[in-house]
Amino acid sequence: MTNYTNSLEFAREKDAKDELNKYRDQFHIPNFREDVVYFTGNSLGLQPKTTKDYIQRELNDWAKWGVEGHFYAEKPWFEYHEFLTDKAARVVGALPKEVVITHSLTTNLHLLMVSFYRPEGKRKKIICEAKAFPSDQYALESQVKFHGLDPQTDLVEVAPREGEHLIREEDIYAKIAEVGDELALVMIGGVNYYTGQLFDMKTITEKAHAVGAICGFDLAHAAGNIHLKLHDWGVDFAAWCTYKYLNSSPGGVSGIFVHERHEYKPELPRFAGWWGYDKETRFQMEPGFNPMKGAEGWQLSNAPVLGMAAHLASLDIFDEVGMEKLCAKRDDLTAYLEFVIDEISARNENATFEIITPRDKSKRGAQLSILAHGQGKALFDAMTERGVVADWREPNVIRVAPAPLYNSYEDVYNFGRILEESIQ
Repeated sequence: MTNYTNSLEFAREKDAKDELNKYRDQFHIPNFREDVVYFTGNSLGLQPKTTKDYIQRELNDWAKWGVEGHFYAEKPWFEYHEFLTDKAARVVGALPKEVVITHSLTTNLHLLMVSFYRPEGKRKKIICEAKAFPSDQYALESQVKFHGLDPQTDLVEVAPREGEHLIREEDIYAKIAEVGDELALVMIGGVNYYTGQLFDMKTITEKAHAVGAICGFDLAHAAGNIHLKLHDWGVDFAAWCTYKYLNSSPGGVSGIFVHERHEYKPELPRFAGWWGYDKETRFQMEPGFNPMKGAEGWQLSNAPVLGMAAHLASLDIFDEVGMEKLCAKRDDLTAYLEFVIDEISARNENATFEIITPRDKSKRGAQLSILAHGQGKALFDAMTERGVVADWREPNVIRVAPAPLYNSYEDVYNFGRILEESIQ
């Protein structure tokens, strides 16, 4: 195990040896005050400096061409989403035909569940994790109600055991087996937004398939953070936003994954739109929906080009770095943050910082969720006043996420210094 030291000298030495440290200069670090420590890439990633140029290119082509930009822009808008596909597929471990960038996250989850949550007979239940992000909870509840079913009985949550913070994966597997032939869908967040716990998506998918159920994931906190292998894991469907770890503008576009075994099923129910229609005959305007093959068939409307341009600026950086190198730094940077928090907790009697995120690096990404015993929100507010941008979640959790593309070891050291200064 790496020997860490909670010192500015050590942090700067680590940064000097870090081959990804140069990418920090490719992002706008917030400057609303001096020495901001930005640890909320799990909520909104920072802006690449190239984003402005990518969007300006489309504004210029809009000014020059008007509607003809759909065909004559430098990157024609008619096919703009295709410029993102290969790069996005590499981020999530998919075949290009299994991925499309379009719409927004919860919209995409609804569109996918229209197709893949098909309750019939006694097979009508959904399994999800307790304390899922509220948008997922509302989407799942409304899907159940849409089919005339009762969320109280047909939406089954798996929760942590009494006195524990994390969900035991064996409890997920046991619940899947217990529900058995009544189970229609497993739909879980790949990384839990509250605790930062990474679930074994491969095994969950296998267990769901073993009882005849479909398996999908919300990857809002996983895409750009976790080395995903959606195709190899056999996941049926997934969706993710691009504005967190993927740094692609507030409320930016979203990704869809549909496994190739579902690539062309015209009989599969879906809410259809013109842009999902077979590309070669789309402009014939014929009645009767004939979907494009693969994930593209779940598109509704033509590309939101400006949002996609922001995403392309970020994807080009991810493609240059690669998820393997990014995840290697993520593990070391997060481990250093864990070390610094533990050391400060150990030497301050009036503050105990309990990290509820798994200690096993294979069970987490960049995020650490910290219970600040004996401190409460006053500690968080004091840190905010000193320049830390983190996230508070009731009742007493501070979420921090050092993003490896733009956060440094010196950021981690400064976070620890401010944390200790802010103890009440």
